[in-house]
Amino acid sequence: MPKFYARRRLGFLAAFTGLIASAGLLNGPAASAALPTPVSAATARTYLASLTVATEDRTGYDRDLFPHWITQSGTCNTRETILKRDGTNVVTDSSCAATSGSWYSPYDGATWSASSDVDIDHLVPLAEAWDSGADSWTTSRRQSFANDLTRPQLLAVTDNVNQSKGDQDPATWMPSRSAYRCTYVRAWVQVKYYYDLSVDSAEKSALQGYLANC
Repeated sequence: MPKFYARRRLGFLAAFTGLIASAGLLNGPAASAALPTPVSAATARTYLASLTVATEDRTGYDRDLFPHWITQSGTCNTRETILKRDGTNVVTDSSCAATSGSWYSPYDGATWSASSDVDIDHLVPLAEAWDSGADSWTTSRRQSFANDLTRPQLLAVTDNVNQSKGDQDPATWMPSRSAYRCTYVRAWVQVKYYYDLSVDSAEKSALQGYLANC
């Protein structure tokens, strides 16, 4: 084959492959979850080393102290914004409620076609934040934490998986998909570092163990 045509053919194949990849066909269902990319494992280890180690204190916690699912844009609140971000082919009505689409849960590998089967997980739970220093925050800061679209803090996941996680930290709960655990702990440490939250000794030990394998 003449070199000119060979180059054209290779160029076409590269462009075609790029088109497929951009459409998500080579990446599988996991590509639909759009958690902001956490810091690297090396950075997470550095962050973790700098976090204060302290005993958790749940005294006075109330979920309502963290105003959540506030309006983000137009008629869309935080939950609806994450459902659109993390879903595939999401269709919404005039009130921004998702009427169709599909959602892949990276915690357990399940895919759902009804938004009612999906929860928006606070990766670092609100109660965990309270235990770790948020009890001294202003309501405004707690609201920012509960609706943070910038840090890797909010993620669409299977509802009963989120409910089984509850307010547990990585010492007692981790995603069942081992392939996602490195992402999870990197995100956890980044959020705690950004918000200057403490860790307890068991939590720190668990995070160190998981990060050592990232």
